[in-house]
Amino acid sequence: MGTESTMIALGSDGYMLVFNMFSFTIAAMLSAFVFFILRRSAVAPQYRMSLVVSSLVVGIAAYHYIRIFDSWNHAYDMATGMYNPALFNDAYRYVDWLLTVPLLLVELILVLNLGRDKSGPLLTNLSIAAVLMIALGYPGEVMSATAKTSMMSEYGMWGFLSTIPFAYILFVLWGKLGSAMESQPERVRVLFRNLRLLLIATWGFYPIVYCLPYFGMDIASSIVSIQTGYAIADVLAKAGYGVMIYAIAREKSAADGWREAA
Repeated sequence: MGTESTMIALGSDGYMLVFNMFSFTIAAMLSAFVFFILRRSAVAPQYRMSLVVSSLVVGIAAYHYIRIFDSWNHAYDMATGMYNPALFNDAYRYVDWLLTVPLLLVELILVLNLGRDKSGPLLTNLSIAAVLMIALGYPGEVMSATAKTSMMSEYGMWGFLSTIPFAYILFVLWGKLGSAMESQPERVRVLFRNLRLLLIATWGFYPIVYCLPYFGMDIASSIVSIQTGYAIADVLAKAGYGVMIYAIAREKSAADGWREAA
């Protein structure tokens, strides 16, 4: 939960922008959940678990965004237009990431179907890196807004430490998994390339949002930008990512000679 006790003049426009973005995010996650559940039968049995994991990711995200949505409403006073950061619970978002980010990597490894000898170590190392990335970013996120003014501050230190496991994950995606793609069908290689680009675009957006306080924005604008930015990135990194996982599963199913029952 936020540590600031000072009320911030957020204004109705800023409040409603975040309110609507949270509402959109919940709808997107729930819609994706239904889609992944219903389309399991559209892929070969060996790839269905990846869609199960995709549904878990967006289901967990939908639950936490409902909690975030309620926390946002609780922290804002409609009568005065004032926002109390101490009443907004940042932990919901980080608990969500702690659960869903490792699962995002799990669904990728599952859909690639690399074999147990390769997938086991990859899953272990990537999951540990994902947990470290989230856990190291949290202490900085819950600091007061006045402590987030310098890259050389404690806030910047936690951001830097969180970037180390993030860099390792990118190394695996572009290195070890990149070489494993050579044996995949051409269409799967194209989809995997696009999936990696989506990951770096969305995951790379999180540190950008994390660094917004460095850009001289006033506190109210920074709060609105951070909440809006995180919501957009989450929709793309979870629901959008899951759709691409589904597309890879479909292509691999077709390449294996499997056809959906009429």
